[in-house]
Amino acid sequence: MNYEHQLKVSTLLSWVLPYPSGYLFPFTCVWDGVRFLYNNFSEEKKWITIFGVGQLKYDFESVVGSDRRGDKMKNNVLKRVKISGFKSIRCLDLELNSLNILIGANGSGKSNFIKAFKFLNQIINQNLEFFVAKSGGANTLLYFGQKTTQQIKFSWEFGSNTYKAILEVSADGKLIFAEEEISFHNSLYYTSPYYESLGKGHFETKLSEARENQNNKIADYVIKAIKSWKIYHFHDTSDTALIKQNVDIDDNDYLKQDASNLAPYLYLLKETESNYYQNIVDTIRLVAPFFDDFDLQPNRLNKTKIKLEWKEKGSDNYFDANALSDGTLRFISLVTLLLQPPDKLPQIILLDEPELGLHPYAIVVLANLLKQVIAHTQVIISTQSVTLVNQFELEDIIVVEKRDGESIFQRLLSDELESWLDDYGLGDLWEKNLLGGRPS
Repeated sequence: MNYEHQLKVSTLLSWVLPYPSGYLFPFTCVWDGVRFLYNNFSEEKKWITIFGVGQLKYDFESVVGSDRRGDKMKNNVLKRVKISGFKSIRCLDLELNSLNILIGANGSGKSNFIKAFKFLNQIINQNLEFFVAKSGGANTLLYFGQKTTQQIKFSWEFGSNTYKAILEVSADGKLIFAEEEISFHNSLYYTSPYYESLGKGHFETKLSEARENQNNKIADYVIKAIKSWKIYHFHDTSDTALIKQNVDIDDNDYLKQDASNLAPYLYLLKETESNYYQNIVDTIRLVAPFFDDFDLQPNRLNKTKIKLEWKEKGSDNYFDANALSDGTLRFISLVTLLLQPPDKLPQIILLDEPELGLHPYAIVVLANLLKQVIAHTQVIISTQSVTLVNQFELEDIIVVEKRDGESIFQRLLSDELESWLDDYGLGDLWEKNLLGGRPS
């Protein structure tokens, strides 16, 4: 059923409310001053489908669809990761896509892949010695310990740059750089890469030193890129979690990795990015229909503080975060992360089991959020959720299995699964143990 553009928006509004089942994903748009929701647009971007029941021809740019990041994300995609000797990963050479979903049994090594990014972040922030000590020593980070493995090797290829490091155990049990190297290669202009060694024998990275003392543009680019790869954990929803406390109202430059500054960040979006803020609110309502809006304002007794508070539909009362279920609070954090303005997104989002505590319906909405956000950033997820895996395509999935103590990462082959995919989702096939990645 098609609705030509000359139909009045007021006519279409009757199709939008209430939300029928079977929608794909909501966005809020404003047309002629009237706000309405739509769920998706065609590949030609000439038609908006209103929750699968009608279409509206349009000639305006979606708020969320506008790419404020431009081509920056495409130029900085992490293309290839090589890891050896790190925890359960003996030897890994993995090419990455815009969306990467790691599945596998408990203890298969999914989380160790995510931890490799955390390890890299500690290196870039010159915090390697402290991180190793806090982890229980170098021996705990090596594949089967120092008796089996003498080196940890990393290679991260992103954009036109590569960062490589080889780490060995020193005599006093610390990790020391046996090699550190950066390189640049733009194949459009250069036939071979430019390599630069940062030396060996040091306990902390020389990247910052190269950037500051030598005005090294490659080192500067590598540092900025890797620092923008963020691991998010929204699991702490206890009574003492910072997300539930009064926090500094000016702590709003970016959404923190534990969402502890959710209130000031949402307050900033409400004041400066109202369309993005409204998209967040509208999406939360789909999963929490009792939710009306946030009640965000500075603390009346201390204007430098703010607390996460919200209003329920049909009530004048307001509630704080303690009145929200753990799953709802985590969902709010995820929605805020994924629907924030594109230029505020990190270059890589890493999430370890984001489905924790979510209703199956919320997981479906989360999957659609993830599909949309990869237009602006790269996503890497580890999951145990059959429902979540059901929402994705074959090329998105990476199966992780433990074989003889070693984590094996492999992508799925379409030829082997083509006959099954007509009748089953990928999550269903995973549950039937046709994809691997199940306890054995």
